[in-house]
Amino acid sequence: MKLKPHNSKDFTFNKDHDAIQVKNLRVSAAFYEKVFGLKEIYNAGLGENFKWYQLNDKVQIHLIESEEDFKPHKGVHMALNINNLEGFMKFLNAEKIHFENWPGEMNTTNTRPDGIKQIYIKDPDGYWIEVNDNRL
Repeated sequence: MKLKPHNSKDFTFNKDHDAIQVKNLRVSAAFYEKVFGLKEIYNAGLGENFKWYQLNDKVQIHLIESEEDFKPHKGVHMALNINNLEGFMKFLNAEKIHFENWPGEMNTTNTRPDGIKQIYIKDPDGYWIEVNDNRL
């Protein structure tokens, strides 16, 4: 079945949130708060197994505690852009937080084909997070 593309004037899309399944909500929440400086927001009354955070652009990250098995890999990742990638790398080094480039070289960036520098960090559950200097 071939889908017919819609007229871009009919619909507009903006990212709302990423939901991340985590084994230990307390450990994962501490990571996202420390590394990315995120502040918790109201989770719509979902209970103690959910923590919601909001980025500067109003996109949210939802952490959901669950015992289900999953296997993250680098090819499936969340990407965040930052205004000072070099400064962030210095912070990560000072805090002894492992980061690497796409090929897996530690403590360095690589440059994507579009000229954007990037690094990758793993959260406590093994999810990869790209941090890049794309200024959009």
